[in-house]
Formats: sequence, C-alpha cells, structure tokens
Amino acid sequence: MAAKTDDLLNLARSRAPADRERLLLAIVELCDAGESAAGLMTSKPIQGLLNSIFMSLVVEAERDIRRRLSEKLAQADWAPSALVNVLALDDIEIARPVIAGSPVLKDHDLVRLLVEATIEHQIEVARRPNIGPPVVAAILQQSEPAVLTALAGNPSAALGEHELAVLVAAAQRIAAMRSPLARHPGMTDGLARQLYLWVGQALRQSLVDRFRLDGAALDAALDASVREAHGGAAPADAAPAPRDGEREEMERRLVAKLEAAGQLRPGYLLRALKEGRLTLFLTALATLGRFDRNHVLRAVNSDRPELLALACAAVGIDRSVFPTILEMVRDLNGGLPGGGQEGARRAGGAFGPFEAHIAGAAFRRAVNPG
Repeated sequence: MAAKTDDLLNLARSRAPADRERLLLAIVELCDAGESAAGLMTSKPIQGLLNSIFMSLVVEAERDIRRRLSEKLAQADWAPSALVNVLALDDIEIARPVIAGSPVLKDHDLVRLLVEATIEHQIEVARRPNIGPPVVAAILQQSEPAVLTALAGNPSAALGEHELAVLVAAAQRIAAMRSPLARHPGMTDGLARQLYLWVGQALRQSLVDRFRLDGAALDAALDASVREAHGGAAPADAAPAPRDGEREEMERRLVAKLEAAGQLRPGYLLRALKEGRLTLFLTALATLGRFDRNHVLRAVNSDRPELLALACAAVGIDRSVFPTILEMVRDLNGGLPGGGQEGARRAGGAFGPFEAHIAGAAFRRAVNPG
C-alpha cells in the first residue's frame, strides 16, 4: 500500500499530460479493487491528493475518461463531494451513473440538480433509488411531466398518500404516468378509484382486480364526466415544450461552479470546443476574462477574428493554440468569425509582447467602442 501511495503521489507531482492521464486511470483502476483499496483511498496523503488536484484533472480530462471515472465513482463513498457534483452536471451520459448511485450526493445536492440541470438530469434524479422527502417535494413543486412520470415509476421513493394523490391528479393530463401509478405499491383504494377515471380499458381491469373495485359504478361515473367535459379538454398526451435556454442556463451554472472551486482555466475552453459545445465555450471565455457574454458573442459572429484572438490572449491562451481554437469555432459557428486566411493572419497580432490585461482592455474597446 505504501508503494502504491508513493506511485500516485509521484504521478500527481508530474506536470506531463501523459502522467496526469495515467493518474486518473490509476484511480479508476483502484475503484475496481474494492475493499483492498479502501484503506489506500482514505489515507491522509491520498485524500490530500484528491482534494488538491483531482478536480483540475477531471475538468481538463477527455470525455471518455470522465465517463469511465463517473462509472467507477458511482459507488465510492470516499470521492470528493465537489468532484461528484461537477460530474453530476456534466453531459447526461457522464452524469447518469453518479446521479443514480453516488452515496456522496445528498438530498440538497439532488434538489440543486432539479433546479440547475436539464430535464434529462432531473429524470435521473427522480429515478434514483430511495430519494427522500425533500427531493420528492421539489419534483412535485416543479411539476415537469417527464420528471413526474419518472417519479411515479420509482417504487422506492419516499411517497406517502399525499404525494401519491398529487401524482394521481397529475395523471389526468399526463397519460404516461397512469401505467406506473396503477402498479405502484403505495396506491390505496381511494386513489385507485380516482385513477380509474383516467386510464384505458386494460388498466381499468387491472385496478378492478387488484383493489376489488366496482367497475360498473366507476364506468357510469366516467361516462358522466366525459359528457360534462365534452369538447373542453386539452389533449392529455401533449408533449411538454422544452424550456428556452435550458442548456445555456445549465452551462452557466456549471461554469460558475468551476470558477468558485478555482478550477476554471484556459484549457477548459479547448475541451468545450472539442466536445462541440460552442455556447459553453462562450460562457467560459466570458467568465475567465470578466467580459460581457454578448460582447464575446459579437466577436465570434463578426468578420474580425482578431477580436476573438484578443479575448483569448487576455485569458492566457497561447499564440500557438489559437489557430486550433479559431478553426473549431468556425466549424461550430457556420464559418464565423470570418476574414478567411487574411483574418487569421491579423489575429496573430493580438498575441503581442504585452500583458494579458492590456489585451483584455483592447478587446473591450474594440467590441464596445461607445
């Protein structure tokens, strides 16, 4: 164990990208070692390593490594809370394992995901085993149809009769909830009678058999309610429209979280572009440079790539890296910023022999001359 600890610490001290990747992969392998690695991962030297540099490694790691790490850390109770929360806000394929099973995520973390993350993330929260009353209450309060449906299908969630009654009432307008509710172990006779009015024939028979309901009386009540509501009901199965700017808002919150943890660095800009996330790149660049995001967007949509170069120079991007950034931005943004090869040549002048704050001031003047 002492030798393994020394190996990890030596890798941590190295600045070489290959060694950083080897360190992450070594920790991934330790996650597979089970109890034999538990003492090592909770030792003071390794805990110090995790808290000091693990976050920065993951922020700059390739997508596949982040995905593998999320899968391995999903059951690890020693994983740093800040790291698990960042993984939980990553793309859903990366976030799903930790949302579903990480013991590090507490009720307040899950409630925050319901507020900050996309519908896909919220659905995974609703599906998580044994979610507690605060999480259930937050889901019911937000009343997103897809998330309510996932909650209805979670038999281990903390659903009392009151919470189930709210779900049954919602099933009148959300058809997808009816089948999981009909099978839910917490359903009562009274709730089953109410649900009977919303479901199709097959589910009605299932409810009659399970709760010994009077099907004839309920059918008569159903016919009466249909006659009363004829022509006045909205389609029950209408799909919810996605919320405007949901992805951008989640990215803003993720960037803010990384900044607060001291982990938002220039290398993150390249990672965002490699993953095809132009809006994340814009948000991260604006945050790093303390720029108005609309000014960054104006520069990216202009025919003057030197404006983008000034912003990149201001946050510490090297001259040799900028041509790659410019090419990726153009690929993701319909060829903008324009200017062609001549514009790219002009952009090189932004990386002159001056300090970063001078480039930042020049960028602000150029995009907002008034």
